[in-house]
Amino acid sequence: MADLAQPTVGSFRRVRAALKTPWALSAALLVAVAVLDPQNLSTVSVFAVRALGHTAQYILFAVLLLAYLKATGAEVLVARAFEGRETRMILLAALFGGLAPFCSCEVIPFVAGLLALGAPLSAVMAFWLSSPLIDPPTLLITAGALGWPFAIGKAVAAVGLGLFGGFVVRALSRGGALADPLRVYKRSGCCGCGTPKPVAPVWRFWTEADRIAVFRQEFLSNALFLLKWLALAYVIEALLVQYVPAEVIAGLVGGEGLLPIVIAALVGMPAYLNSYVAPPLLAGLTEQGMTVGAAMAFMVAGAVSSVPAMAAVWSLVKPRVFALYLGLGITGAVIAGVLFQMI
Repeated sequence: MADLAQPTVGSFRRVRAALKTPWALSAALLVAVAVLDPQNLSTVSVFAVRALGHTAQYILFAVLLLAYLKATGAEVLVARAFEGRETRMILLAALFGGLAPFCSCEVIPFVAGLLALGAPLSAVMAFWLSSPLIDPPTLLITAGALGWPFAIGKAVAAVGLGLFGGFVVRALSRGGALADPLRVYKRSGCCGCGTPKPVAPVWRFWTEADRIAVFRQEFLSNALFLLKWLALAYVIEALLVQYVPAEVIAGLVGGEGLLPIVIAALVGMPAYLNSYVAPPLLAGLTEQGMTVGAAMAFMVAGAVSSVPAMAAVWSLVKPRVFALYLGLGITGAVIAGVLFQMI
């Protein structure tokens, strides 16, 4: 009996896990439209398919670029930002934060190693604040959904937030308020990753079989990851455009002034999904009346407060540093929204 029960339990778990995937959620939303509002099923489906097709060119370039960076080992260049004078470290950490092809688990041992080796918290904070906001795939997907002005604005906001946080932490550290920020850290076997090894990137990666295998694996895994999340995002965007009245969005985060931007930043922190889903959703919201400043504040605040970003910070630093991280994130989001709205 036990032998018969084990496959049944395993099959049930696999089915349950499959139902939680973005593919299943996308299908469930479309089935719901087919049942509840069948006359608009084609409208919603065509909208989502066309939007995904428009972004496909950006997805292809993004996954090729990310696979290339991984295969060459280019992420080791980020470690060089944490050498030299503190001001230089803050500047380079904020810049490289938007270029580092780290997964959320790789950031943890990387930064833990830097802090353990004595890298200043100011430079680490600059990297931490800018890194979740932008990376090459996010930049391209944001451009495809919201246009290049918004994508470039987000990249500038990422670097600006990193600089803002880095120099604020530097000023506070001089008074001794942030001494000994690191928790007791025990490295886990997450992804088999660790701090980058001090080796130079191999730009001609195709000369080594192991690096070719890394390129192939990264390309396929990232392409699947982006496709499934963007498919869900565009289905949700189609539903927003079709069913959410424009006056509701305009009433909450439309209009001029500071209040819509602050509301968008506060809503963005708990509501955020990930950097690939957000641009299509914001495209739908801006069509319904959301201002560009509020959209920028929503995206910046949400990226800083994403689950992987917060988990990385909480696992490494003490509560006061974690609170400072969130405070800098929400303040920087509001500032970014105001400035982007003005421009």
